[in-house]
Amino acid sequence: MDDAKPKSAAGEPDGPVPKAVVSRLSLYLRQLQQEVREDRQTISSKDLGALLGFTDAQVRKDLAYFGHFGYPGIGYRCDELMTAIKKILGTDQQWPVALVGVGNLGRALLGYKGFSQRGFRIVAAFDMDPHVIGSEIEGIRVYHIDSLSEVARENRIRLGVVAVPSASAQAAAEKLVAVGVEGILNFAPVTISLPPGVRAVGVDLAIELEQLTFSVVSRGEPT
Repeated sequence: MDDAKPKSAAGEPDGPVPKAVVSRLSLYLRQLQQEVREDRQTISSKDLGALLGFTDAQVRKDLAYFGHFGYPGIGYRCDELMTAIKKILGTDQQWPVALVGVGNLGRALLGYKGFSQRGFRIVAAFDMDPHVIGSEIEGIRVYHIDSLSEVARENRIRLGVVAVPSASAQAAAEKLVAVGVEGILNFAPVTISLPPGVRAVGVDLAIELEQLTFSVVSRGEPT
């Protein structure tokens, strides 16, 4: 029997939620979306965990931070759990995003359709290169960085993406903070300093590859 208590609305957790739990919530959401595409209506914690390589106890423990979502003898209703997780993650609404830096990486990010599918919409891009200012890339207009304040206010931008070289990352982050951005996704391979209340997530692809090579070389040879 899966989750003995009936589902309740997602609520505020009693204490800090570990980062690993939040990461797994995103995985649960992706898997649930796949199950719904395949016309599956319910799923047990055992099945959900098995599909992702987790135990059923881990799934229940993660979700228990936010309430009880299962039905006795049924498990989870996929649509309901998807809705609850989106609310927990904040993706039950649209998030306008500003991108700073339209070099090769920035252009690739502008072309990535996964953002809009998850509720994130890049509404404006910013740069200092006169060759790209005023142009449109993937339907997104590129502004001079000096226009950030005006554009951010007009679009109520609360999230920013930094895709500039390392030497410019801190300055770009500070400009975003100055216009009221509350969360920054930083693709520059450097740590940025932010004031309290502003959150940042760093994405360093080289570090991810290092983690991958570690897992490969440390798995050991069969004896």
